[in-house]
Amino acid sequence: PISRFFIARPSDSVQTINNQLSRGKNLILSPGIYRLEAPIRVKHDDTVVLGLGFPTLVPQDGNAALRVSNANGVDLSGMIVDAGPERSPVLLQVGSGRSEGDDGDGNDHNASNPSALQDVFFRIGGATPGRATTALVINSDDVILDDIWSWRADHGNGVGWTANTADTGVVVNGDSVTAYGLFVEHYQKYNVIWNGNRGTDIFFQNELPYDVPNQAAWMEAPGVDGFAAFKVAPGVTSFRGYGMGSYSFFNQGVDIFADHAFEVPTTLPLASLNDLLTIFLDPSHGSGGIRHVVNDVGGSSTKANPDTPVTVVSYP
Repeated sequence: PISRFFIARPSDSVQTINNQLSRGKNLILSPGIYRLEAPIRVKHDDTVVLGLGFPTLVPQDGNAALRVSNANGVDLSGMIVDAGPERSPVLLQVGSGRSEGDDGDGNDHNASNPSALQDVFFRIGGATPGRATTALVINSDDVILDDIWSWRADHGNGVGWTANTADTGVVVNGDSVTAYGLFVEHYQKYNVIWNGNRGTDIFFQNELPYDVPNQAAWMEAPGVDGFAAFKVAPGVTSFRGYGMGSYSFFNQGVDIFADHAFEVPTTLPLASLNDLLTIFLDPSHGSGGIRHVVNDVGGSSTKANPDTPVTVVSYP
């Protein structure tokens, strides 16, 4: 019933919102822009945070916008998180187990009662100037991600290689995390880093950053050009991916290359990744491209084969 919810307005302080959450209330965020000097903190199992009309959360002092402790069954839905004027190390964090700064209650995770994020979007620049290191960090196990758009802006307000700086759109540290519809674009290092085991991604869409000024500014390591769009960490032993694509459009008039769109351990079980593609966009204005689809497998997508998918059906 609605009596179990605190209905917040943009004029409410974050302290007021957190006091209501601490008392066990669920939260409805009514439409508007919430300028937050501290994070909204979700500490109780089965808490619902529901945005109406896509309210926008904007951290003001380099803080996160929202932190979820080690709680089960938390449901976050229908909101936008904009990076603020001071760089935030993270904009939204779920689970406190692998990152400093949260005061979680230490509950064990329950696979039968997973937390979920649905229709949660992130913007670094575009609407308002902003900076962050990572938009979304998932530390808890068994989390479900359903329609996540994490965007470092390529147009709008406060846009530029040294203006709306952001390394990574999504970092998954938890095990058994499942993503349905992951859209992560234009970040300056790996767009996605997946460190957890037994993870699954069903549909991934990515555009690499448009605005890389030169190759030296975008190197994963000496001798490795660019950053992969999706990086599965070397220690991961199981991961499944289905329908994953990365596109390039480097528009600064110089050749910029990414050696790999996807980087994963070669020791993953057979056919862990299915239906991967890269594509080179707009030969009239784009340069460079992507040399391989996954690790060193798959052909290149460059001006020589524009607007044509280069595919790997199954890997390894």
